[in-house]
Amino acid sequence: MSRRIIETELQASGQKSGVDSYLDKVMKYIPSEIVGVWITIKTMVEGNNNIPQDGILWGIFIICLLLTFAYIRLLPAESKKKPTVKQAIISVGAFIVWAIAIGGRPFISISWYEPIYGSILMVLYTVVIPLIPLE
Repeated sequence: MSRRIIETELQASGQKSGVDSYLDKVMKYIPSEIVGVWITIKTMVEGNNNIPQDGILWGIFIICLLLTFAYIRLLPAESKKKPTVKQAIISVGAFIVWAIAIGGRPFISISWYEPIYGSILMVLYTVVIPLIPLE
C-alpha cells in the first residue's frame, strides 16, 4: 500500500484501489512505524537509570520528527507520485500527538503536562486529520 493519500479519481487513475476512504486516510496519516521506533527506544532508555533520560529522549523525539517527515515525504513510494508536503506535515503532527499520548518521559518534565491532555488530543487529532483536504 502506498502512503500517498488519493482524494480524487484523477489521482487514482491507473490504480485498482480508487479514492481512499476515511479509515484509509487515518492509516496513511499516522506513522505507526515511527511510533513503534519511539516506543522501543523510549522503553530502552527508561530501563537504564545511569543515563540522562530526559535529554536523550528529547533528542530521540526530534530525530523521530525528522524521520517521520523523511519516511512519509522523501522515501520512494509504490506509485510514481510521492506524498505531498502537507501530508508529511500532518503525519509529523500525528507523531507528536501520539508520542504525547503515550506519555511518560520526557513529557513529564513539562510543568503543565498531564497524561489526559495527550489522550484527548490524540483522539481529536486522529478523528479530524482525515477531514483535511490535501489539495
